[in-house]
Amino acid sequence: MGMGRDLCDNFASAREVFEEADESLGFPLSRLCFEGPEDELAQTVNAQPAIMTVSIACLKAAAGVAGKLICPAFMAGHSLGEYTALVAAEVLDFADAVRLTRRRGELMQEAGEQVPGGMAAVIGLDMVSVEEVCQESGAQISNLNSPGQIVISGSRESLVRAMDLARAMGARYIMPLKVSGAFHSHLMQPAAEGMAEAISNLEFRTPSVPIVVNSTAQPASTPAELKDELLKQLSTCVHWQESVEYMVDAGVDTFVEIGPGQVLNGLIKRINQGARILNVEDSNSITSMSA
Repeated sequence: MGMGRDLCDNFASAREVFEEADESLGFPLSRLCFEGPEDELAQTVNAQPAIMTVSIACLKAAAGVAGKLICPAFMAGHSLGEYTALVAAEVLDFADAVRLTRRRGELMQEAGEQVPGGMAAVIGLDMVSVEEVCQESGAQISNLNSPGQIVISGSRESLVRAMDLARAMGARYIMPLKVSGAFHSHLMQPAAEGMAEAISNLEFRTPSVPIVVNSTAQPASTPAELKDELLKQLSTCVHWQESVEYMVDAGVDTFVEIGPGQVLNGLIKRINQGARILNVEDSNSITSMSA
């Protein structure tokens, strides 16, 4: 709880983002971020618009303090983070994006209720071994996060079977994730169908900066490509390691992670130890950028 309160208290630009989110959604998302209850905030239907809102609040606050220092060659987002990238690259208006993430959360929650499933991080097995685990269990690779960290998704039965097989094959560590469904797997196809309707009437603009997308680890630069990406990424694998490698190969040596937490920070360090990584998640991290 308290997520984003520090930003709202210290930056007018961030406060405006929370106010716009509340108005766009028709309920006080900001209060839920600041005060909880935590179990309600953790529900994917609320967590998705909340995380995206806090991320954009971070971005707006940072732009006011150190705007000239943030001149990206590319943008990328991990799963939900692609929506933040779309707003940052001026593809979507924030109001449309926050409503879209709310709808995404609703549809993913519904899909998870239709076929109960989950996700698990597998640490210490190579890609070939995890593919074998998935073939035998019926699970699916859902995130290629970093060397040695692969996430799998599937129905409850297939996931239990996959975790047992992975242990037998020598996985160093297996961690079930606290999620409400088998995200980034074929079990999310009903959500993708619902999102197609939600997206159909929205205006997507050409991005101001190329966005390296989850499904291909390649830059997308047209509205049609980006609409297609938001549907694909729901039910296919997130190629995060390859996305970072693409940007590094293109000459990127500094990454700025924007939003709550530092998960991507850790992943990027494992992908490329020489990368410089900055975080923008609260008042202290923002003011330190201009120091």
